[in-house]
Amino acid sequence: MSNQAPNSNQAPDEARVIPLRPAAVPARTPQRPRPVLAPGQAPPAPAGREPLWRDVVGDVLRHERLAQERTLKDVADAARISMPYLSELERGRKEASSEVLAAAARALGLGLTDLLSLAQGELTRLDRARPGRATPRASTSRYDGMCLAA
Repeated sequence: MSNQAPNSNQAPDEARVIPLRPAAVPARTPQRPRPVLAPGQAPPAPAGREPLWRDVVGDVLRHERLAQERTLKDVADAARISMPYLSELERGRKEASSEVLAAAARALGLGLTDLLSLAQGELTRLDRARPGRATPRASTSRYDGMCLAA
């Protein structure tokens, strides 16, 4: 009599392995590092893609910090958030809560309204510079561009 289980194609002392992922999982492409910008230098807009809010806010935070010649550690300590988290915010890798944005803005001597206004201006500028953008329709709003409430 055989030690092998009925209806089994495996040897008696072998474990059956069930893969958790399909064998042909594409490898993740590494993210390109974002260029370090000098104060006053605007980041290039991604071709044909609308800018993301987190990228724009991160760029504004970084620009303001560099314009004040302050370190990540200094601003993170003043905002009472971790330095790695502030770095992730500046690089547009994290979506920050309004509380965190307000703390980071205060650490830079800004109000939340100031930070959002700067981000709105940058977002509007990037949108206008975006190639292939649809022609804007006439607006009856008194605001030129986008309006953000703080």
